[in-house]
Amino acid sequence: MSEHEGAPLSFPTEFYDAYIFDMDGTIYLGDELLPGVERMINELRRRNIPVRFLSNNPTKDPHQYVEKLERLGLPTDISDIANTVVTMTKWLKNHHPDAVVFPIAEEPLIKAFKKAGIKISEDPAEIDFVIASYDRTFEYRKLQIAFDAIWFHKRAKLIATNPDRYCPFPGGRGEPDCAAIIAAIEACTQTKCEMVIGKPNPEMLVEAIAGLDVDPKHCIMVGDRLGTDIQMAVRTGMVSAMPLTGDSTWQEALALDKKDQPTFLIDRADRLIPQTTWDDLGWTEDNWK
Repeated sequence: MSEHEGAPLSFPTEFYDAYIFDMDGTIYLGDELLPGVERMINELRRRNIPVRFLSNNPTKDPHQYVEKLERLGLPTDISDIANTVVTMTKWLKNHHPDAVVFPIAEEPLIKAFKKAGIKISEDPAEIDFVIASYDRTFEYRKLQIAFDAIWFHKRAKLIATNPDRYCPFPGGRGEPDCAAIIAAIEACTQTKCEMVIGKPNPEMLVEAIAGLDVDPKHCIMVGDRLGTDIQMAVRTGMVSAMPLTGDSTWQEALALDKKDQPTFLIDRADRLIPQTTWDDLGWTEDNWK
């Protein structure tokens, strides 16, 4: 039985003004491009259609994503990348430029804060924001600082880079993500995370298409997670497509209210290219590079 047997697949019949892609589970899994991705991206670029890449992963900076995409055969300009390192830094600079922050984070986010002139402190008495993120160096010491800043001093607010429960790996495995850090802090402080800057926050899409002369309603968001990628598109009124190559399943999509479902369900990335173009180019599913 096919992995997607029974899935009500639906494919776009036209090109859009811009394509915004999630990466993990949509463009690649681990260190391999997913089927059809390379020729799909190349065809969009051949037509001079803007392509942007988004990620909720704050453990890499945009330069690292550029390097990875280039290694996988997709040369990409750094201006085509938007992730929570970029979005969180810009949000703080735009809305709280004088805030003192304690990032529970890995080096890329910390480096971005320092470069932007955002003040970082481990002194709970002066912290304005505890920032939870996907942090594989998380330890009790960090939790204690967050606890003291929020619960004891009653000063800091908890915000986060992304709401993801886990980061998907090849072979069906995964790694605990930012939601685990948020939950630990909420549990001991009896407070709630007040804002999540990454997907599904529309700030991510705003950042992604900044500088493009396009109508968001004629752009398409492509991602494998209903609660982040697709929900962000729903919140901005953008067309969406969910490839069945990552986290969410077609059964989960159909269980949602119609308004929260992806516009299209696709089994492979190159199905974003209309069938008429497949026919003109002589594409087949067997030959997808």
